[in-house]
Amino acid sequence: MQNAIEQAADYLQNKITKPPESQAVVEALIAAEKAAKQTKVDYNYLQLIGNWRLGFITGTKKTRKRAGVVLGAGKFLSKLVKIQLSYSKSEDSPDKGNVENSVEFGLLKIVLTGPVQFWSKKNILAFDFTRMRLSLSGLKLYQGYIRGGKDREENFDRQTLKQQAFFTYFLIEDNYIAARGKGGGLALWVKS
Repeated sequence: MQNAIEQAADYLQNKITKPPESQAVVEALIAAEKAAKQTKVDYNYLQLIGNWRLGFITGTKKTRKRAGVVLGAGKFLSKLVKIQLSYSKSEDSPDKGNVENSVEFGLLKIVLTGPVQFWSKKNILAFDFTRMRLSLSGLKLYQGYIRGGKDREENFDRQTLKQQAFFTYFLIEDNYIAARGKGGGLALWVKS
Protein backbone atom coordinates (compact mmCIF):
# COMPACT_ATOMS: atom_id res chain seq x y z
CA MET A 1 0.00 0.00 0.00
CA GLN A 2 1.27 3.47 -0.88
CA ASN A 3 1.92 5.92 1.89
CA ALA A 4 0.08 9.24 1.99
CA ILE A 5 3.06 11.19 0.57
CA GLU A 6 3.25 8.97 -2.51
CA GLN A 7 -0.54 9.20 -2.93
CA ALA A 8 -0.34 12.99 -2.67
CA ALA A 9 2.44 13.08 -5.29
CA ASP A 10 0.41 10.83 -7.61
CA TYR A 11 -2.64 13.07 -7.16
CA LEU A 12 -0.59 16.21 -7.88
CA GLN A 13 0.83 14.62 -11.03
CA ASN A 14 -2.69 13.58 -12.15
CA LYS A 15 -1.95 9.86 -11.82
CA ILE A 16 -4.93 9.40 -9.49
CA THR A 17 -8.10 11.48 -9.21
CA LYS A 18 -8.76 11.47 -5.47
CA PRO A 19 -6.31 13.07 -3.02
CA PRO A 20 -5.46 11.42 0.29
CA GLU A 21 -6.75 13.07 3.46
CA SER A 22 -4.72 16.19 4.28
CA GLN A 23 -4.17 15.10 7.89
CA ALA A 24 -2.71 11.78 6.67
CA VAL A 25 -0.27 13.68 4.43
CA VAL A 26 0.78 15.94 7.33
CA GLU A 27 1.33 12.93 9.59
CA ALA A 28 3.32 11.12 6.87
CA LEU A 29 5.50 14.21 6.30
CA ILE A 30 6.20 14.51 10.03
CA ALA A 31 7.07 10.80 10.20
CA ALA A 32 9.38 11.10 7.17
CA GLU A 33 11.11 14.10 8.74
CA LYS A 34 11.61 12.20 12.01
CA ALA A 35 12.98 9.16 10.16
CA ALA A 36 15.41 11.34 8.18
CA LYS A 37 16.74 12.87 11.41
CA GLN A 38 17.14 9.47 13.06
CA THR A 39 18.93 7.88 10.12
CA LYS A 40 20.92 11.08 9.41
CA VAL A 41 20.02 10.88 5.73
CA ASP A 42 22.51 12.70 3.50
CA TYR A 43 21.37 14.67 0.46
CA ASN A 44 23.21 16.96 -1.94
CA TYR A 45 22.25 19.96 -4.00
CA LEU A 46 22.53 18.13 -7.33
CA GLN A 47 19.52 16.01 -6.30
CA LEU A 48 17.39 19.17 -6.28
CA ILE A 49 18.38 20.38 -9.75
CA GLY A 50 15.28 20.67 -11.91
CA ASN A 51 11.72 21.98 -11.81
CA TRP A 52 9.40 21.29 -8.89
CA ARG A 53 5.73 22.34 -8.63
CA LEU A 54 4.46 23.18 -5.16
CA GLY A 55 1.39 21.11 -4.39
CA PHE A 56 0.84 20.72 -0.64
CA ILE A 57 1.59 23.03 2.31
CA THR A 58 0.93 23.34 6.01
CA GLY A 59 0.55 26.63 7.76
CA THR A 60 1.87 27.29 11.23
CA LYS A 61 0.34 28.64 14.40
CA LYS A 62 2.55 30.34 16.96
CA THR A 63 1.82 29.11 20.46
CA ARG A 64 1.76 31.45 23.42
CA LYS A 65 1.97 28.92 26.23
CA ARG A 66 5.28 27.53 25.10
CA ALA A 67 7.90 28.60 22.64
CA GLY A 68 7.64 26.94 19.28
CA VAL A 69 5.44 26.39 16.30
CA VAL A 70 2.43 24.12 15.88
CA LEU A 71 1.47 22.95 12.41
CA GLY A 72 -1.85 24.08 11.06
CA ALA A 73 -3.99 21.99 8.77
CA GLY A 74 -2.36 20.93 5.53
CA LYS A 75 -3.93 21.67 2.18
CA PHE A 76 -3.50 20.94 -1.49
CA LEU A 77 -2.97 24.05 -3.60
CA SER A 78 -5.49 24.94 -6.27
CA LYS A 79 -4.51 23.80 -9.74
CA LEU A 80 -5.55 27.26 -10.99
CA VAL A 81 -2.37 28.69 -9.47
CA LYS A 82 0.94 27.22 -10.58
CA ILE A 83 3.85 27.76 -8.17
CA GLN A 84 7.13 26.27 -9.29
CA LEU A 85 10.70 26.17 -7.96
CA SER A 86 13.53 25.65 -10.43
CA TYR A 87 17.01 24.94 -9.13
CA SER A 88 20.09 25.27 -11.33
CA LYS A 89 23.71 24.61 -10.49
CA SER A 90 26.68 26.94 -10.44
CA GLU A 91 29.83 26.14 -12.33
CA ASP A 92 31.85 27.29 -9.30
CA SER A 93 30.61 24.84 -6.68
CA PRO A 94 28.40 21.72 -6.46
CA ASP A 95 26.69 23.24 -3.38
CA LYS A 96 25.77 26.57 -4.99
CA GLY A 97 23.46 27.73 -7.72
CA ASN A 98 20.35 29.71 -8.42
CA VAL A 99 16.66 29.41 -7.68
CA GLU A 100 13.71 30.62 -9.71
CA ASN A 101 10.32 30.75 -8.00
CA SER A 102 7.50 31.39 -10.46
CA VAL A 103 3.86 32.00 -9.69
CA GLU A 104 1.33 31.87 -12.53
CA PHE A 105 -2.30 32.86 -12.14
CA GLY A 106 -4.14 33.22 -15.40
CA LEU A 107 -2.20 35.63 -17.61
CA LEU A 108 -0.14 37.05 -14.72
CA LYS A 109 3.31 35.61 -14.04
CA ILE A 110 5.68 36.66 -11.25
CA VAL A 111 9.21 35.21 -11.18
CA LEU A 112 11.60 35.72 -8.27
CA THR A 113 15.23 34.63 -8.67
CA GLY A 114 18.38 34.61 -6.59
CA PRO A 115 21.33 32.65 -5.24
CA VAL A 116 21.22 29.41 -3.23
CA GLN A 117 23.70 27.50 -1.12
CA PHE A 118 23.24 23.93 0.12
CA TRP A 119 24.52 23.12 3.62
CA SER A 120 25.01 19.37 3.13
CA LYS A 121 25.70 18.47 6.77
CA LYS A 122 22.17 19.62 7.64
CA ASN A 123 20.35 19.15 4.28
CA ILE A 124 19.53 22.87 4.35
CA LEU A 125 19.13 24.97 1.23
CA ALA A 126 19.59 28.67 1.98
CA PHE A 127 18.28 31.15 -0.59
CA ASP A 128 17.53 34.79 -1.25
CA PHE A 129 15.21 36.29 -3.84
CA THR A 130 17.04 39.31 -5.21
CA ARG A 131 15.44 39.89 -8.62
CA MET A 132 11.91 39.95 -9.99
CA ARG A 133 10.25 39.66 -13.40
CA LEU A 134 6.59 40.54 -13.76
CA SER A 135 4.64 39.87 -16.94
CA LEU A 136 1.05 39.91 -18.11
CA SER A 137 0.10 37.76 -21.09
CA GLY A 138 3.80 37.53 -22.01
CA LEU A 139 4.27 41.31 -21.93
CA LYS A 140 7.10 42.27 -19.55
CA LEU A 141 5.92 44.81 -16.98
CA TYR A 142 9.01 44.85 -14.73
CA GLN A 143 12.42 43.24 -14.53
CA GLY A 144 15.11 44.13 -12.02
CA TYR A 145 16.46 43.95 -8.50
CA ILE A 146 14.10 44.06 -5.53
CA ARG A 147 14.60 45.21 -1.91
CA GLY A 148 18.31 46.06 -2.28
CA GLY A 149 18.80 42.86 -4.25
CA LYS A 150 22.11 43.79 -5.86
CA ASP A 151 23.83 44.26 -2.48
CA ARG A 152 22.15 41.18 -0.98
CA GLU A 153 23.20 39.09 -3.97
CA GLU A 154 26.82 40.25 -3.67
CA ASN A 155 26.89 39.55 0.09
CA PHE A 156 24.95 36.27 0.04
CA ASP A 157 28.04 34.08 0.57
CA ARG A 158 29.09 36.11 3.60
CA GLN A 159 25.79 35.74 5.44
CA THR A 160 25.32 33.19 8.19
CA LEU A 161 22.58 30.60 7.85
CA LYS A 162 20.63 32.40 10.59
CA GLN A 163 20.48 35.51 8.36
CA GLN A 164 19.10 33.60 5.37
CA ALA A 165 15.77 32.09 4.39
CA PHE A 166 16.00 28.33 4.03
CA PHE A 167 14.32 24.96 3.54
CA THR A 168 15.47 21.86 5.41
CA TYR A 169 14.94 18.98 2.98
CA PHE A 170 14.08 15.68 4.63
CA LEU A 171 12.76 13.76 1.65
CA ILE A 172 14.16 13.79 -1.88
CA GLU A 173 12.80 11.24 -4.35
CA ASP A 174 12.82 11.14 -8.15
CA ASN A 175 9.32 12.57 -8.51
CA TYR A 176 8.81 14.57 -5.27
CA ILE A 177 10.64 16.50 -2.55
CA ALA A 178 9.58 17.64 0.92
CA ALA A 179 11.01 20.22 3.30
CA ARG A 180 10.37 22.29 6.40
CA GLY A 181 10.70 26.04 5.96
CA LYS A 182 12.50 28.37 8.33
CA GLY A 183 9.10 29.46 9.68
CA GLY A 184 8.17 25.89 10.59
CA GLY A 185 5.70 24.93 7.85
CA LEU A 186 5.99 21.82 5.70
CA ALA A 187 5.80 21.66 1.91
CA LEU A 188 5.64 18.99 -0.77
CA TRP A 189 6.68 19.61 -4.38
CA VAL A 190 6.37 17.27 -7.36
CA LYS A 191 8.60 17.02 -10.42
CA SER A 192 7.24 19.11 -13.26
